[in-house]
Amino acid sequence: MPVAIITGASRGLGLALATGLAEAGWRLVVDARDAEALATAATWIGPAAVAVPGDVTDPAHRAALVAAAAELGGVDLLVNNAGTLGPSPQPSVAAYPLDALRSVYEVNVVAPLGLVQLALPGLRARGGAVVTVTSDAAVEPYEGWGGYGSAKAAVEQVSHVLAAEEPAVRVWRVDPGDLRTRMHQEAFPDEDISDRPLPETVVPAFLHLVTTRPPSGRVRLVDVTVPA
Repeated sequence: MPVAIITGASRGLGLALATGLAEAGWRLVVDARDAEALATAATWIGPAAVAVPGDVTDPAHRAALVAAAAELGGVDLLVNNAGTLGPSPQPSVAAYPLDALRSVYEVNVVAPLGLVQLALPGLRARGGAVVTVTSDAAVEPYEGWGGYGSAKAAVEQVSHVLAAEEPAVRVWRVDPGDLRTRMHQEAFPDEDISDRPLPETVVPAFLHLVTTRPPSGRVRLVDVTVPA
């Protein structure tokens, strides 16, 4: 059974992806900062999930995730899904608090890279893959998205370079599209986002991606054709 680490798996997209992988026969190491919410999510996912609560910005926690995957046989897939939007409502670049910006970069850029660095030896040995969950805000200049968008742009470029440096590992920057998640609601605190699709709707495209293993690159899940 292949093994995946999925960060930010207590709700939203992370929970949907973890559930889909479990149903497809994967063993999982899942994390989130809220231990109680993570335990509930792990129960929902089923016995395939090993819950390791903690903060991805903590080096000791990142090491614990990789160690837990090693106990299951070694990591085949790392999904860097955990992230933070930053202040809500989102401030303009001109008014963005620099301490908040540092926190956004620590969670969205530094922590994923730290986890990749720890997981890479196993991923190289097993011909594994890294998924960096990104956003169209990384490539489009939306007003108010300077903090989150620039952090996603940075982690995308880190992933792009990683793909060039690690030919034995697949590295995908995956844009799931606008989904009905708590983070998306925080981005639009005064709007009704019930018209956005649920995270579960992109799981078939995600599973097709990790199963067919196309070359490293940027992937919009809406563009993935899933055979009937």
